This record gives sequence, structure tokens and C-alpha cells, in this order.
Amino acid sequence: MKGALIILGVIIAIGVILYLGELRHRRKEEARLAEEPVATADSEEPSLQPAESAEQEDGCCGLHLVCEKDSLSPMSAEIEYYDDEELDRFIGRDGSDYTPEEVEEFRDVMMTLRADDVLGWARSITQRRLELPSDVRDELLILVNEVRDRS
Repeated sequence: MKGALIILGVIIAIGVILYLGELRHRRKEEARLAEEPVATADSEEPSLQPAESAEQEDGCCGLHLVCEKDSLSPMSAEIEYYDDEELDRFIGRDGSDYTPEEVEEFRDVMMTLRADDVLGWARSITQRRLELPSDVRDELLILVNEVRDRS
């Protein structure tokens, strides 16, 4: 019985040591990332963002605290279109000024998106400064929540 308690104590001690070591490693990594300068377009330093790869297209690259693919806020200045260039004619319009036909046009584009394109389309709408009709905006938020719940 004494031997089992000693073994249990050793296992617990090793677990605590490993846990503290992992916390220390994470803090060092966060501090290192916070100190790295962000490369700008004017600088001659290489960009800190990795080049596009199949790995990034399938999932998160793991280099950011918050995954770009799950975020609705734009991370880059590049606008991605989802075969919806015709919606750009609504730039600058208030969300309450749309006719029912125009609301239906937004809804049609949104409902034809693949599930993995919903978050990107929401970012694209934000980048293009398009204000969605309130009904479509609410439906988009529901879709976004469904996509995030599946992930």
C-alpha cells in the first residue's frame, strides 16, 4: 500500500512539473510574439504572415491567437468576392433603404454560399462597406453561429 502511495505521489509531482513547464513555455512564446515587429508594406523585411498554402485553406494556420478563418473582422486589405460583384452597387446605402427585391438579392447570394464560405463572405461584406438589410444580417448571424458550432 505504501509503495502505491509513493508511486502516486511521484506521478502527481511529475504532472505538476510538466504543467508548470508548459505554462512557462506558453508565456515565453506569447512574449516573443508580442515583441516581434509587424512588417509593413514599406519595409524591406519579409512578411511575418506565411504564404497561402493548402494547409491554410483547409484550416487555421496556428500562427494567430484568433483564427482568421473564424473571425468576422477583416485581417487583410484584400477583398475576396463570392460571385457577388453586383452587390457593390449598394455601397453607401443604409440597411433600411432596400426594396424587397434588393433584400431578396442579398438573401439569394447568402443562401447559395457553401458552409465554409459564410465567414469569408461576412468579412467581404464588411470590407466592401456594404450594409446588409436587417433581416439578411440577422440570418447571416444565425448562419455564422451554426458554422462555428459545427467547428
